[in-house]
Amino acid sequence: QVDLVESGGELVQAGGSLRLSCVGSGRDFGDNAMGWWRQAPGKEREFVATINYLGTDTEYGDAVKGRFTISRDKAKNTVDLQMNSLKPDDTATYYCAASPYQSVVDLIGQYYYWGQGTQVSVSS
Repeated sequence: QVDLVESGGELVQAGGSLRLSCVGSGRDFGDNAMGWWRQAPGKEREFVATINYLGTDTEYGDAVKGRFTISRDKAKNTVDLQMNSLKPDDTATYYCAASPYQSVVDLIGQYYYWGQGTQVSVSS
């Protein structure tokens, strides 16, 4: 069974930081681009960040540029999301996802494995 499991979500005050982690099991995701997406209640799933299979190229959604950083550890089969200067608008369930492509991808249809999500809540 192939799984992506996220962790690290919690309640934090505005201006604070969190680090989310996603670990893959059941297969090696070293040849896959990976991404983070988020979904707030009543809203569509939103692109947050993506990283290519080598870890040398990244892209970010406009809402998080300059505040969030995606990284990966191929040896550990993990991808992390460092979130700084958090805002109440960052409140959402955050999902880790794997793409069959190797380059960065920012379209939801280009991901084929998804985790169950981890909740991030930012209080004002």
